[in-house]
Amino acid sequence: MCSGNVFIENRADPFVTKGDDGWYYFTASYPMYGKDDKEGYDRIVLRRSKTIEGLATAEEKCIWHVNASDTAFRFIWAPELHKINGDWYFLFAASGSENNVWDIDCHIIKCVGNDPYNDPWTDVGKFGKCEDDDFSFNGFSLDMTYFECNGKHYVAWAQHGGNSNVYLAGVNPHKPWCIVTKPMLLTKPEYDWERVNIPVNEGPAVMINNGGIFLAFSASATGPEYCVGLMYANENADLLDINSWTKLPEPVLTSEDLRGEYGPGHNSFVKDENGEWLFVYHSRNEKCFKGECGFSNEDPLYDPCRSARIRKVKWNEQGMPVL
Repeated sequence: MCSGNVFIENRADPFVTKGDDGWYYFTASYPMYGKDDKEGYDRIVLRRSKTIEGLATAEEKCIWHVNASDTAFRFIWAPELHKINGDWYFLFAASGSENNVWDIDCHIIKCVGNDPYNDPWTDVGKFGKCEDDDFSFNGFSLDMTYFECNGKHYVAWAQHGGNSNVYLAGVNPHKPWCIVTKPMLLTKPEYDWERVNIPVNEGPAVMINNGGIFLAFSASATGPEYCVGLMYANENADLLDINSWTKLPEPVLTSEDLRGEYGPGHNSFVKDENGEWLFVYHSRNEKCFKGECGFSNEDPLYDPCRSARIRKVKWNEQGMPVL
């Protein structure tokens, strides 16, 4: 596949993972086509293939719909598929009240079986918090991801804490629907490139490589200004100590780095069939940027023109990823 070419059209917040069953899985936000669209942001879709490239043409199935939930309503965003302690889970954001786009919080569903593509799913509900935590998941949280490092299990997510910031907490893998530590503020929009139009940090994604743990996040509003920042730590460090982390003062991917695409962001990382890291992200095309897509007069929330793309991760002499 060629870097920069559209991988899967009109699929924002793309997430790709390889299961221990040998399948690659792809999911993403299922879009609305304008504010009057009666569907969209109302389901979780899934593709699978034995190869990364095969995901582009694989059958896409709706494996879960908000009609199956008593706790989640429309505006399902940024679903991620993770296998935790032997079970498949989807993490995603959804509204807690009907037709309220801003009453969003992190939710979780669990697969009843071992085949996430064909077996049924059950609603676990809104993500839970630990005792004495009066902050987490109180009306604007989203973009949750999960990772394991040195036998410890974590979730990172975006939440409104003055601005949209990224937080990190521990989870119990036996009950991965509730954090077991208070959230740690990992990053907030502090540099100019994180504060264009709207001060935002969101969409955390984790890659562990050669002794380092790298957390990418997206910054600023979702137009051409959208970009990717990076934090890193030693994988043996106490990840719930903010002093273990270093945040780069400059973005690692912006519209200026690309040709014919704009607003790169909200990514995931996955290894290809050769064990090489790939960077899966979304961006808008030039037609959308020029206002020729038919949705440019809409709020960006209802513009479906963000498409999934893939690039290879390269590494510099200091062991840092180059996107």
